Amino acid sequence: MDIKKVLLLGGSGFVGTYIVNRLSQRGIEVTVPTRRRERNKALIIQPGVDMPEADIHCEKTLADLMRGHDAVINLVGILHSRDVALPYSADFAAAHVELPRRIVAACKASGVRRLVHMSALNADPAGPSEYLRSKGDGEALVLAAQGELDVTVFRPSVIFGLGDSFLSLFAGMLKKLPFFPLGFGQARFQPVWVADVADAFVDSIGNPATFGQAYELVGPKVYTLRELVDYTAGLVGSKATIVPLSEGWAYLQAGLMWLAPNPMLSPDNLRSMEKDSVCEGSCHAPANWHPTALESIAPTYIALNTPRGKLDSFRYRAGR
Repeated sequence: MDIKKVLLLGGSGFVGTYIVNRLSQRGIEVTVPTRRRERNKALIIQPGVDMPEADIHCEKTLADLMRGHDAVINLVGILHSRDVALPYSADFAAAHVELPRRIVAACKASGVRRLVHMSALNADPAGPSEYLRSKGDGEALVLAAQGELDVTVFRPSVIFGLGDSFLSLFAGMLKKLPFFPLGFGQARFQPVWVADVADAFVDSIGNPATFGQAYELVGPKVYTLRELVDYTAGLVGSKATIVPLSEGWAYLQAGLMWLAPNPMLSPDNLRSMEKDSVCEGSCHAPANWHPTALESIAPTYIALNTPRGKLDSFRYRAGR
């Protein structure tokens, strides 16, 4: 399948930046719709990248954007909502369910068959959190379109790498605070490097063997949240005392943080952690999936005390 031009939705975010880079390097043209073009200058300067201002939640606009493209990649997702509702709030519904529904309809209207969709590990309409339930319903909509479209779904665990809001968040707090309150320290994760995720997406778009498949993307090792915080503390030389929180205090902390203008944590995030973000035994990974160890990457951008780390930092800020 010859892919020459890709419409990338959510392309100005963390994972999208890496996918844009790889598509550009392979000589594939990429269109990245954005609400504010001026905020994404680092992407615009890359060869073959177009960033029109557009409202991607409008089905007609989506269909117009898709025309002339060979494939669509959807990365749009949110971690927090200001509301709480069952099975999920209007915010989660709009980003994770209604948008995929409109994308599928627009693909059919525009004649673009190839669709690659970002879901999440443990996405499940009956999951413990609004995030996982909405991701599960959106994933189901995409997979149900297989046949009329050529679809592939990826379900990553927590993603780490330069520019993340995971280990970098821990590092920033551990550098500043004398103590670090930690709830759900026993929750388990299988972190996956953002560059490996980007490669999986880009490698799949022209590969018919991936049509109709849903793949789990996880790293080579399982960690508890406490182990990840301790590891990050070691990288930044933090002497902060880790204070384990009971479940009740953890939810109180998350509720207070949720009230901030840009929340780092919410009660719904904790509900997601009730189910370990790991894939052991029956994991369905892409062919030739060889994930990179966290320990070989994290020091290069958390401590930023190596030549590679400094170079990666400069390249990330330059959009490369």
